Amino acid sequence: MSPHSYRNYPHSAIYMKSLEIFSLSRNIASYLSHELSHLQSNGKEDPNIYFTGDIVQQSVSLAPQILKAENQLFSEEKHKYAASVVRLSNLLYKNCERLERINSNGKDFLPLLRKELKKFRKLQHTWMLTL
Repeated sequence: MSPHSYRNYPHSAIYMKSLEIFSLSRNIASYLSHELSHLQSNGKEDPNIYFTGDIVQQSVSLAPQILKAENQLFSEEKHKYAASVVRLSNLLYKNCERLERINSNGKDFLPLLRKELKKFRKLQHTWMLTL
């Protein structure tokens, strides 16, 4: 396989890992949002419920940004989208840490997501060098 056809192949390792992260974050967010959707004793909603939506939004944005970076012709554009992938993965990691501090049974699944994000970051480093 030539180096040029690899860039256009949408199933690179980092792309596949981003899909795994999306699926995992969606499942965790669904579980957590069910637990956090009940009103607190003071009648207000739990503010941590918004972090569940954030992890889904950030993880769903990873794959399209990866594809955009891989499909650009100019290095400057590739690095612009790659920087977006870095930013999204960092935000996703921070939101996982925030959710780990909540009082919920679902928080036990968040270390698994953070472990997958660490694997993603290793792939990301190599991927950025190939852009």
